[in-house]
Amino acid sequence: MLKGVLDGIVLAIISQGETYGYEIAKKLHAMGFEELAQATVYALLLRLEKNNLVFVSKKPSKKGPPRKFYTLNGRGFEELTSFWARWDFLSERIQILRN
Repeated sequence: MLKGVLDGIVLAIISQGETYGYEIAKKLHAMGFEELAQATVYALLLRLEKNNLVFVSKKPSKKGPPRKFYTLNGRGFEELTSFWARWDFLSERIQILRN
């Protein structure tokens, strides 16, 4: 179930401001997704980049190679809006079934 919504969750995190992969992984872990592998996050970010949903810039890092920083572009915001609409529809239907 998480696989189907993880893209939207990561888009929502990126929509809060410029961020990089490790920071996204830390936020996901803080939200309770402790079992989520960092490799999954990096693969997802690569997919978002290939689908032209994010702007990517490389910035120097004090530790190691330059980091890729992500911000949402117009298509990314459209996809996030669409994700929330699908999420609202699905969660409403689940509540109907539950009650």
